[in-house]
Amino acid sequence: MGEVAEADPAVAVGVISSCKAEKGIPHRVACRALGVSESWSYKWRDRPPTEREMRRQHLAEEIEEIFRCSGGTYGSPKVFIELVRRGRRVSVNTVAKVMAELGPVGRKVRRRRSLTRPGRRPAPRISSAGTSPPRNRTSSGQAT
Repeated sequence: MGEVAEADPAVAVGVISSCKAEKGIPHRVACRALGVSESWSYKWRDRPPTEREMRRQHLAEEIEEIFRCSGGTYGSPKVFIELVRRGRRVSVNTVAKVMAELGPVGRKVRRRRSLTRPGRRPAPRISSAGTSPPRNRTSSGQAT
């Protein structure tokens, strides 16, 4: 079986069908080019969707709904949490994979910037006694 058919049989069948419809290339030639048998392409073309494909389609629709309801802000972790709250048993990675295939991306959290910036003046010097001398006065030695 060809590499395209092993990767995703539905894609291979779609390519074969489009070659026939759009370019007038016979099934036999298209199948030979992709490395699959004609009987294989007919089998895949006429089969109903599997239960797994149907579950994945329903999951994709539900993910799109949650993403729209969030205003486009939720990423895969929050979508996963919402699905669990709705009673769906699904993996975090499955949600992330479906979202990557569909294309919606949540907004990034913007971190707050500090408004206080260090000044250009050096910090005041403090003497070892803990008090600073008064400004514009020199400290004198001992007073007698």
